[in-house]
Amino acid sequence: MFPILVEGPAVEPVSLAEMKAYLRVTDDAEDDLVAGLVKAARMMVEAASRRLVISQEWKLMLPAWPHSQRLPLPLSPLIAIEAVEMVDAFGTARPVDSGAIAADLQCDPPALRFLAPPPPDLCAHELAITVRAGFGAAPADVPAPLCLAVKIIVARWFENRGDIAGDQTLPPEALALIGPFQRPRL
Repeated sequence: MFPILVEGPAVEPVSLAEMKAYLRVTDDAEDDLVAGLVKAARMMVEAASRRLVISQEWKLMLPAWPHSQRLPLPLSPLIAIEAVEMVDAFGTARPVDSGAIAADLQCDPPALRFLAPPPPDLCAHELAITVRAGFGAAPADVPAPLCLAVKIIVARWFENRGDIAGDQTLPPEALALIGPFQRPRL
């Protein structure tokens, strides 16, 4: 199973104005830089925590119907299963009956349960699962420690532009904030 980003977040967990206030930047000359750093820091927080911070839509592709009745999903926290479709050899998508699947959004990792076997003519076809994942669609939905981790990372990068050669680690105080939200590796 491999995830494909369909729609990235509509907003970042930390707004440009909020980040500029944190950095004590008053002019607009470096707005593009600060906005880019916020996006990159969010992506670093997502990578370190193995969780999506703000609502995003992803498509998960499986080469065939899963053998087990429970399919753990690699994206967390899961907001909703948008669609489950079988894709035939010609690329034609056919929705899977909603009564044949159930989402287990509360477990970690979230999972999709298959309540019925697939029709025999669809067993060997690809399965496309479209999901929405993240803590929520608004910055207020993101846990405050993760927003603070984004701010700390951006501040480090902003203050040390080009000064730290070869140091690719996140600041320890940011890692401490991310730690409680980290998903264990499976």
